[in-house]
Amino acid sequence: MGTRRDVLRLGVAAAALFAAAPLRAQQQQGFISRKLNAPVPGGVAVLALGDGPTAPEVTFLERRTLVVREEGRQWIAVVGIPLSAKAGEQRVSISDAKGARELAFTVRPKEYAAQRITLKNPRQVNPSDEDMKRIEREMAEQSAANRSYRAGVTPSNLILDRPVQGGRLSSPFGLRRIFNGEERNPHSGLDFAVPAGTPIKAPAAGVVTLVGDYFFNGKTVFLDHGQGMVSMFCHMSAIDVKVGDEVPRGGVVGKVG
Repeated sequence: MGTRRDVLRLGVAAAALFAAAPLRAQQQQGFISRKLNAPVPGGVAVLALGDGPTAPEVTFLERRTLVVREEGRQWIAVVGIPLSAKAGEQRVSISDAKGARELAFTVRPKEYAAQRITLKNPRQVNPSDEDMKRIEREMAEQSAANRSYRAGVTPSNLILDRPVQGGRLSSPFGLRRIFNGEERNPHSGLDFAVPAGTPIKAPAAGVVTLVGDYFFNGKTVFLDHGQGMVSMFCHMSAIDVKVGDEVPRGGVVGKVG
């Protein structure tokens, strides 16, 4: 069995995004708020911004957030909350025709379970100096892809489709990870255990912004779905797309490793 990790960052929470529903249905009154609002570390806050002729610009932690209009209602911001966020009051900055202002919201506490993993390759727990140079280069590339923001592009669907058929969720989002007895960064994705070679499908329409073979992730693809909504596919056996490709919702990006 192979494992495929799908990482969703900035504007969406990995644990709350898999359901097949068209955008029109998702934009009906209150649907997005009911389905996505989970203001916890690693979750999503859906914030009402009021009405107006144009979309407000909203930033959180110096990054623009996704803003959409619920049909017949108001503008809302879909704000991704980092796993590292502390519980308590947080603020977004809003700029629109009315001027600049701030909006406060509360992040609720959430405890994630721990997962203990034994890795056969000790370098993946304690990389060498040469490994670290490679890792730093790769992290810079991937960080840039994660920060991609295409203004004016509304994602085809905010509730993401499941990217693989069948299998089980082998590792949920947010787990505290302990490799060979040493605690490392928490799990910022979802792992699906499915047979190697299973097609990986785009959970929403997007543009390929990065393709690579990385130290920790193996073969990897980043898809930009618009307005900071980015998905990342790792541990692939084959990649079927290249940078700049426009991938439709459900289009194959590669195969499970």
